Amino acid sequence: GPLAPGMTLVLVHDNGAGLAFRRSITVDDKYMFTIKDEVENKGTGDVTLIPYARIFRLGTPKLTGFAVVHEGLIGSLGKERLKEITYADLAKEAEANQKEKRGAEAIKSYPDSKAGWLGFTDTYWAAALIPPQETPYLGRIMGFKKTETQDEAHQTDFALGAITVPRSGSTSIDSRLFAGAKEPAVINAYYDQTKVQQFDFMVDWGYFWFITKPLLRFIEWLYGIVKNFGLVILMTTILVKAALFPLANKSYESMARMKKLQPEMEKLKERFKDDRAAQQQELMKLYQKEKINPAAGCVPVVIQVPIFFALYKVLLLTIDMRHAPFFGWVKDLSAPDPTTLFNLFGLLPVALPDFIPHLGVWPMIMGVTMWVQMQLNPQQPDPMQQKIFNWMPVMFTFMLASFPVGLVIYWAWSNTLSLLQQYYIMQKNGADIHLLKNIGLDTWIEKWKNRDKKD
Repeated sequence: GPLAPGMTLVLVHDNGAGLAFRRSITVDDKYMFTIKDEVENKGTGDVTLIPYARIFRLGTPKLTGFAVVHEGLIGSLGKERLKEITYADLAKEAEANQKEKRGAEAIKSYPDSKAGWLGFTDTYWAAALIPPQETPYLGRIMGFKKTETQDEAHQTDFALGAITVPRSGSTSIDSRLFAGAKEPAVINAYYDQTKVQQFDFMVDWGYFWFITKPLLRFIEWLYGIVKNFGLVILMTTILVKAALFPLANKSYESMARMKKLQPEMEKLKERFKDDRAAQQQELMKLYQKEKINPAAGCVPVVIQVPIFFALYKVLLLTIDMRHAPFFGWVKDLSAPDPTTLFNLFGLLPVALPDFIPHLGVWPMIMGVTMWVQMQLNPQQPDPMQQKIFNWMPVMFTFMLASFPVGLVIYWAWSNTLSLLQQYYIMQKNGADIHLLKNIGLDTWIEKWKNRDKKD
């Protein structure tokens, strides 16, 4: 019969040599399969069997390529604990083995494992074998290189110890298979119910898991109220910026005060250019006189980095962003911006070849916000360094054009808030704001103000 939550599918097989096999499969509404394998020996003698299970993946899937999210083979194998192995790593090892005439595959074996799981993980989906947790097993993670006789493939499997089924006897083995979405609430619930070793690590929380986990729970709660994930991104960024405003305020204040001292610092460097020790001593006296700590601007930034990194990771992990619309032309926040400059954002009904870079509206907005924010600062004395700063927003615009548009919206919005925040703090501390001068509007505005004045 059909397999559905709350129902059991039974498969039977008689091998014609005295062994009757029976497999009972049940599944819940989140795609956790429970599998009971039974063997009855109707033959004339004892039979030895090895319980075995595998997940086989033909070819290599298309990867998102984000370094902060693991995509590939994964498992927690007894004392070895968590293992994350990429397709590329297995391919390199298989290539080396083939050159050394040791076969065209890479095999990583974990004998005498006990407890845990192993399988495959994508950005939003996973498939994992869960052997009996109290029984030792051999776990393997494998990659096969394409040859004349086989296609490229990958595999995870486990084999339990040999079991002898006596004549007229029977035996059974229970195992599980998860094949579904990596919804954190679901994965955590399975972990709480089953206590399978590190099963909650199927979601790649990263080094800052203590920030990422609660932040994701907050975003899911907010999404339940707002029902628009794009708005959730904007609101969460505002709330995080507001919470970190005291730190950012100290950082920008310190930088603003340092910029005000820049002319005096340059004079001291010129005055003591041949005596570095005296130069440093005079600079320290200047800092003490003005009550400035040169490191004060760095510490708040360092503290903020893990939080914004965790927010970035959350936006990559959450499946709620998949196929979630925003406004206008954005129908899927997990996909790149569907518009592109090179067909005038859809006005020209032409299909563009793959070699033409994809450059949508939101990546361009992000690039503009980044460029404007950089123009708050004075021009660099080194022309080459200034050229690098000028081209940096352009490079980031093209680089992020292929990213999920939800992330690009987050960066553009974060840049805008940082721009307003920095402008406010610089103005509050009396620091020179070079924005109008850097973009060439100061002269035009001055001429406009003096348009009615006579010589």
